[in-house]
Amino acid sequence: MAVKTATDAPAYTPEQLQSVRETLKSPRRLKTEVLAGLVVALALIPEAIAFSIIAGVDPRIGLFASFTMAVTIAFVGGRPAMISAATGAIALVIAPLVKSHGVDYFIAAVILAGIFQIILGLSGVAKLMRFIPRSVMVGFVNALAILIFMSQVPELLGVPWLVYPLVVLGLVIVFGLPKLTKAVPAPLVAIVVLTLITVLASVAVPTVGDKGELPSSLPTLFIPNVPFSLETLQVIFPFALAMAFVGLLESLMTAKLVDDVTDTRSHKTREAWGQGVANIVTGFTGGMGGCAMIGQTMINVKASGARTRISTFLAGVFLLILVVALGDIVSLIPMAALVAVMIFVSWATFDWHSINPRTLKMMPKSETTVMVATVAVVVATHNLAIGVGVGVIVAMVMFARRVAHFVTVERTIKTINGVETATYVVDGELFFASSNDLYTQFEYAHDPEKVVIDMHASHLWDASTIAALDSITEKYHRHGKDVTIVGLNDASVLMRQRLGGKLGAGH
Repeated sequence: MAVKTATDAPAYTPEQLQSVRETLKSPRRLKTEVLAGLVVALALIPEAIAFSIIAGVDPRIGLFASFTMAVTIAFVGGRPAMISAATGAIALVIAPLVKSHGVDYFIAAVILAGIFQIILGLSGVAKLMRFIPRSVMVGFVNALAILIFMSQVPELLGVPWLVYPLVVLGLVIVFGLPKLTKAVPAPLVAIVVLTLITVLASVAVPTVGDKGELPSSLPTLFIPNVPFSLETLQVIFPFALAMAFVGLLESLMTAKLVDDVTDTRSHKTREAWGQGVANIVTGFTGGMGGCAMIGQTMINVKASGARTRISTFLAGVFLLILVVALGDIVSLIPMAALVAVMIFVSWATFDWHSINPRTLKMMPKSETTVMVATVAVVVATHNLAIGVGVGVIVAMVMFARRVAHFVTVERTIKTINGVETATYVVDGELFFASSNDLYTQFEYAHDPEKVVIDMHASHLWDASTIAALDSITEKYHRHGKDVTIVGLNDASVLMRQRLGGKLGAGH
C-alpha cells in the first residue's frame, strides 16, 4: 500500500520509506527521523541508568552501552529503525557475574557474548524464527507491553502528589496531539511541556538527574583486566552464552514485530551477527552490552513514525550529546514526562484485538492457551527468553496432541485370490505422538491368517513410528499370521530400511 508523506507529496512504498538516500532527499521525512531519534534518546537515558543499577554497575556503563549499541547497529544491523541499547534482560542475566567477579569479568563476558552472536548469526540461527508460532508472538508482545507498564509503577509510588497531574497531562498530550497534528512527535512535545512547567513553576518532583550521575566525558577504549586463561573462560562462558541467546531472541522477535508494523522485511541473519558486532564494540568501550529494545523501538516506529537507520544512529548520537554536553539540562526532565511516554508505548504495543471477546470465541483454545502461557511466564519471570521458550514448548505439545488425533485406521475383511485377508488403511502423519496409539488399533487375535497394512495415505516421520510398526509386525508373527506393509512413500521406505528391526521391542 502506498503511503503519502504530505498532501501533495509523491507516494512511497514501505521499502522506499526505509531508504536512507530517499529520506535525505525529503526534508519532511528527514525531520521525522531526527525528531524520532531525539525522543528515543531522551527515553533511553533513565532506562539505561536503571538497567545499570540492576546490573550493579556505574550508570555511565549503561549510558555508554546505549550509545555504542545504537550507533553500531545503525550500520551493521538488519532491521532499519530498530533501536538497540542496554536492556533489562541483559542486565538480569549478567548481574550475578558483576557481584561475584567484578566489572572486568563482566565486560569480558560482553565481548565473548558478541563473538557467540556472530557465530550463531553466521550459522543460521535466525532461521529458527520460523518455528515461533503467531500465538507465541502475540503473547510476547502483550507480555512486553505489561512489563513496560509495570516498570513505570515504581515511578508512581511514594512520590509527591504533583507527579500524578503531570503524568495525566503528559498522557493527554501523547494521546491527543496526534489527532490534531503529526508534524512533531507527541512524546517530544510532552517531554518539553512538562519540563518547562516543572522548571518555570519550580515544582519539586523526581527528575532524570535523580536516577544517577551523568557522564562528563566520551567513552574510551577499555581492555578488561582479566587473565587470558581457561579459568577465566570457565567463569564467563555460561554468562556470555546466556547473554548471547537472550539478546538474539529479543532482537529477532523485535525485528519480526517491526516487520509487521512497517509492512517490510528485515535481514534476520544480518541482524543476528550485527548484534554480535555491536556488543563487541560496546565491550571494548566499557559498555554493559545490550540488544534490541521493544519499548524504544515502538517509540521510534509507532509513536514517532521513523523508518530508517538515520533515527537509530541519531538516537545514539543525541544520547551522547545530551548526557555529556547537555547533562545539566537533561537532568531537569521530570520522570513524570517519561512515565507518560512509556505508558503510551505500553498501550500502543499491546495487541488489544487478541483479548477481544469475539476473537477469543473464534480462536482455537490451544492458541489462546499458548498466548496466555507465554504472557504468564514472561510476567512472572521478567525474562522474555524463558517466556518465549515455554510458549514454543506449549505450542509444540498442543500441536502434537491435535495432530495425533488426525490418524485413522480402517479395517476391512476381503477374500483376495481365495485367501481371506484383513486390510488396514492407515491415514495420517505418523510421529511419536500419533504412532503410540497405532499399536492398539489392530485385531491381532481375531484377524485371519493374512494381514495387509496399507500406508499409502500416511508418512513415517520418526523412529517412534518405525518402532511401533516393528512391534505390530512382531505381535502378528507371535500369533502365527503373515503381515505385509504396503504403500510406503520413498522417504518412509528409506527410513524403515535404515531403522527397521534395530530399535528393540517397542511394547
